[in-house]
Amino acid sequence: MPEAASKPVYLVDAYSDPVVVRIDGRACFQNSPCLRDFFTEMTRQGKARFVLDFQACGSMDSTFLGVLAGVALDLRKKNNGGSLVLARVGQRNLELIRNLGLHRLLTVDTGQPTTNLDNCRDALQCRAHTELENARLVLEAHENLVSADEANRTKFQDVLSFLRNRVEQK
Repeated sequence: MPEAASKPVYLVDAYSDPVVVRIDGRACFQNSPCLRDFFTEMTRQGKARFVLDFQACGSMDSTFLGVLAGVALDLRKKNNGGSLVLARVGQRNLELIRNLGLHRLLTVDTGQPTTNLDNCRDALQCRAHTELENARLVLEAHENLVSADEANRTKFQDVLSFLRNRVEQK
């Protein structure tokens, strides 16, 4: 596994309200399962308000954005006053978020953050996922992007077809 994928990418403050996640480096398909597991556990514990700090996020891919879309969609379904706020998003990442229509699902805070983002010291510990689990996550993430904006279907139709075939063959 490449060194970049094994270093901590998500630093969290799970005890604050809202829960804060700082992205440190590249947010991608390799480390998205870890983040999805974290959100699943936090919502299981009753947490519903989240802020992601993008200041140190160098880049991100569609799987990561699909995980965020899934979290936002789940929070909407639960209708429990939950929120997902993206803070200190750079211009390039903001363009990606808007191009995929995610700005309609979650809040992009372009001003000064009102939440303390400096207490993220705990690195998320990721459990190993099987190849099939990873393929299912990537498929689900891209399906979330289509749910977020139907225009994404044509952007990801080849990826969706490939992943569906791969998951069905396992």
